[in-house]
Amino acid sequence: MSVWEVHAIKYADRSARTRTDSFIFDDNHDQPHAMDYFIWLLRRDDEVILIDTGYDAAEAANRDRPIRHDPVRALAPLGITPGDITQLIVTHLHYDHAGGLHLFPNATLHLQAAEMAYATGPCMCHDTLRMPFTADHICEAIKRLYSGRVIFYDGDGQVADGVTVHCIGGHSRGLQAVRVRTQAGWMVLASDASHYYENLWLRKPFPIVVDLQDMLDGFVTLENLASHRDLIVPGHDPLVRQVFPQGVADHISRLDKGPTRKIEISS
Repeated sequence: MSVWEVHAIKYADRSARTRTDSFIFDDNHDQPHAMDYFIWLLRRDDEVILIDTGYDAAEAANRDRPIRHDPVRALAPLGITPGDITQLIVTHLHYDHAGGLHLFPNATLHLQAAEMAYATGPCMCHDTLRMPFTADHICEAIKRLYSGRVIFYDGDGQVADGVTVHCIGGHSRGLQAVRVRTQAGWMVLASDASHYYENLWLRKPFPIVVDLQDMLDGFVTLENLASHRDLIVPGHDPLVRQVFPQGVADHISRLDKGPTRKIEISS
């Protein structure tokens, strides 16, 4: 069975955050707690699958959350152009994961049906639940649907040999994690099922949540899917770039060979 390369591409970061932004229950709520923003690329011979898109300069300006690399430019060191992306797994439709759908016009989207229903349904009448979404991004997903280029999943599904998706929910109704066969074993790209190692390892929920039980149950699911816990890659933790080796550029990390040092977290 062949294995996939896995690349984590950092396109933005935020340092003006505290631990209260990352954990519902935390004694050190006022301490700084930085966040990195990633998209991920899977590659096997001539096959490529993009996982999430990040967001572009216009969204960065609208939300006052600058990006360091436009998603297209961020992928360039890997020799990838927008037209090369024909398969795009969307872990969920929040702005920082689906804000660049329009940048990849050839892509078929792989999405949980529950996520589309959530982002277009009555829950969006609530400002708090609507906050992480942007209407233009949802409209782009709907346009892709009407052009016949959305594949929906209801729970678990296979995107390609060695690549499966698994509905976790919690943070968003149809949030899905991605399981990938690598030379280090079965790796799980958690996306926002666990923003940080600390969310998962210490069972500390992230504050943006639609269903807390699903989030907590999802931690168990992530552990069951991975060959071992060190192969669960959180969606926003700066520690990822410290424990995995640098890839072909300083904003890219190579994940598929596994971490190069012990993962240690402090609360």
